[in-house]
Amino acid sequence: MFHREIPVFLFTGFLESGKTSFILDTLSQDYFATGERTLIIACEEGEIEYNVNDLQNSNVYVEFVENESDLTPGLLKNWNTAHKPRRVLIEYNGMWNTDSIMEEIYPENWVLTQVISTIDYTTFNMYWNNMRSMLINQLALSDMVIFNRCDATTKRNELRRSIKVFNKKAQVVYDWVDGITAENVPEQLPFDIDAPVINIEDDDYGIWYMDAMENPNKYAGKTVNYNCLFFRPSSYSMDKFVPGRFAMTCCADDIAYLGLVCHTKSDIDLPERQWINITADVKVEYVRDYHDLGPVLYLTDITTGERPEDDLVYF
Repeated sequence: MFHREIPVFLFTGFLESGKTSFILDTLSQDYFATGERTLIIACEEGEIEYNVNDLQNSNVYVEFVENESDLTPGLLKNWNTAHKPRRVLIEYNGMWNTDSIMEEIYPENWVLTQVISTIDYTTFNMYWNNMRSMLINQLALSDMVIFNRCDATTKRNELRRSIKVFNKKAQVVYDWVDGITAENVPEQLPFDIDAPVINIEDDDYGIWYMDAMENPNKYAGKTVNYNCLFFRPSSYSMDKFVPGRFAMTCCADDIAYLGLVCHTKSDIDLPERQWINITADVKVEYVRDYHDLGPVLYLTDITTGERPEDDLVYF
């Protein structure tokens, strides 16, 4: 007998980190408010509460779990039978162990689809300094980490690095307090753009590539150095190639090659996908492959590179 898979969205984070607010906001969005029967499993009650009656009018049902030991396969199976949900949202208690909630207690047709963690920016340093192992235990599982209540003092680059050290695949998102938006908070780049040679670390290639493509004039006349793959399209001459990296743009099935056109003073012939380290000057020119003006590299040095421990680029 065919059993339709039920997607499970797991929300982790400490009390008052914004889990309930994020869930309610998600339920109100057009892309999510499709009328599908939804089960919310709330494992803690914070300042923001669920209006059970209003939610039921939208075909959303809420069940509460007070104790970690109560969250058992039998309980979830009973709720699956009683509510027949088409999707499940679990607001997990930030003080509970995350190991058991990942896979093993779900009914047969429930599939863990996404793990989202919320963090209150104003208390992040307190938890990071005093409960780091518990915080990492949550965040290491996350597909998306949301920093709430960010303000003009927020150092996005430092927060991003804190997460990427132990979870390279996580998307890091910032939610701003009233009156503050990403547009009026200067972007902090993880490399020194004013250095004689801008050294791009392996973990920062995606940031460099996106910034260079979106703001090419910022890098005009600069010199960059980074580790990358050698790739030459069949239509290119021997004095031109496209150094770059493979990136996971949204999921494991969506891998894209991110590279810039690079000119060389003489012909270069290397095995495709060999790791290299390049130093190049940047100019801004029209490139047919870009369909616009964009950054173009002019090679000044090339050596054998080293494959990173994780050779994919994440955002």
